[in-house]
Amino acid sequence: MLRIIASTLGLLCLVQAQVAPQTIRLESRVAPRGTSLKRRALNPVTVPLADFFLGTDLQWFGNMTVGTPPQTIPVVFDTGSDTLEFASTLCPECVNQVQFDPTKSSTFQDGGTTSTITFATGGGVDPVVGDNYQLTLRSAIDTVSVGGLTAPGVSLFLVTNQTSPFDIDPYSGIQGLSPSGISARAQGFFASLVNQGLPSLFSMYITPKAVGNAELTIGGIDTTKFTGTPIFASILPTSQLNTAWQLKSPALSVNGKTNSILTRSRSIIFDSGTSNVLFSTDTTEAIYALISPDIKPNPNEPGTYGIACDRISSLPAVIGISFTSQHGTPFNLTIPSSELSVGPFANDPSTCQTLINAFDGLELVGGSLLKHWFSIWDVEGQRMGFAPARL
Repeated sequence: MLRIIASTLGLLCLVQAQVAPQTIRLESRVAPRGTSLKRRALNPVTVPLADFFLGTDLQWFGNMTVGTPPQTIPVVFDTGSDTLEFASTLCPECVNQVQFDPTKSSTFQDGGTTSTITFATGGGVDPVVGDNYQLTLRSAIDTVSVGGLTAPGVSLFLVTNQTSPFDIDPYSGIQGLSPSGISARAQGFFASLVNQGLPSLFSMYITPKAVGNAELTIGGIDTTKFTGTPIFASILPTSQLNTAWQLKSPALSVNGKTNSILTRSRSIIFDSGTSNVLFSTDTTEAIYALISPDIKPNPNEPGTYGIACDRISSLPAVIGISFTSQHGTPFNLTIPSSELSVGPFANDPSTCQTLINAFDGLELVGGSLLKHWFSIWDVEGQRMGFAPARL
């Protein structure tokens, strides 16, 4: 999920730390090629992830604990955001989520400031319109644990109000895993673990529901979950206004074909908290034109497109996204034809929504790509790695 944070103290801009490369040792894992081995204070842990389904693969989430004694809180591990926020007993609208009770934690400290987050993308496939995905927050500090790794004094936010699109979520909040949120200068959970000696990387195996066994490995790489050797590409430099996992792409293709719009260079964000794909309107329509002229905009949900559901299975729709490795060689990440449909429209069940939403000014891929690739997110190396997921 991508968000804009507005605070009573003004805009909260998170500055990306410049992290010098360090040698790492991954216990029972494989260190990225080219790194030497050195024992660290903390070993990697693996966190099981559940799939929020609703007829299609929407979102993956897992448990963390907060407070003393610990209270279990299910959260989305979101590479498109920076901070940790979750439902609390201060939120009367959060009745469908597990709510953290700050009065029951002896280590809880109220931060005293309030803020709002307005999301640019959501956890479902419906488009975000205006401020319909918005959280009201109160700052705080408490102890946080994931997979047996514990971080005291973590900066976090309690949700005190949420808009209605969040009501169906089975998870309580979001743990941001953007590069700036993990950097050693940040005050978050992952940054605290890095300061304790955990390697500053994580890997994701987020699978279709039919496959299951999705997981997040914090501080390491699970070599049993992919085939071949991971290919790494350098992420784009970050700044105060750009803290995303972002790679430069020279071209897109559909079923091996391309055109002048799709061969335009672009920067693509990888967001584990967003379900489908967002491209500019001209790119979206250029892709759909190569799949079928019958894929049309849905005026009832601006930014979405669809086609008759009974035609979906007959349409070849392999979307290829080209990148360049750290060694200068090109490679493709593909989204298979099986991802073309994200389910029927509520207002017209005979028409199925297609996976790309038009969003001018944003180029982003989410779960529809990531669930077919094992992904490695390396802050120390300022790079991302991919290998075919073992499904």
